[in-house]
Amino acid sequence: MKTSEDPVIVEQSFNTTVDKVWRAITNRDEMIQWFFPNIETFSPEVGFETQFEVNVEDRTFTHLWKLTEVVPFKSIKYNWRYQEYAGNSFVNFELFEENGGVNLKLTHSVIEDFESGIPEFNRDSCVGGWNYFINQNLTKYLEE
Repeated sequence: MKTSEDPVIVEQSFNTTVDKVWRAITNRDEMIQWFFPNIETFSPEVGFETQFEVNVEDRTFTHLWKLTEVVPFKSIKYNWRYQEYAGNSFVNFELFEENGGVNLKLTHSVIEDFESGIPEFNRDSCVGGWNYFINQNLTKYLEE
């Protein structure tokens, strides 16, 4: 993922309440059911920081998150980078109540190029990952 590329945007509508979607994206006990099962702690407060490891084949990705904006039931934004690799980005979840449901818009914007040659850092992988998390996992979680 490079600064020269457009942000990754994934949108999904849910036939549920904004409260339920907000809890799913901000409550650690819910996040581990659809997002990353190894999130140790999470609090939807500006300045909150957390880290956790994800291992893929022989590579470790220590996720470093710092919350930069929180508007309850509307949006949450965090700085997203990795301990082992160059690169920096922001991920923003925005919620919009529409037609008795909720539309979620996720925007992943790169502010410093991620390392080349790492498969997980190419744009297609990022798009696929966010579609998997939002359109598949979160959708299934909220429908249960």
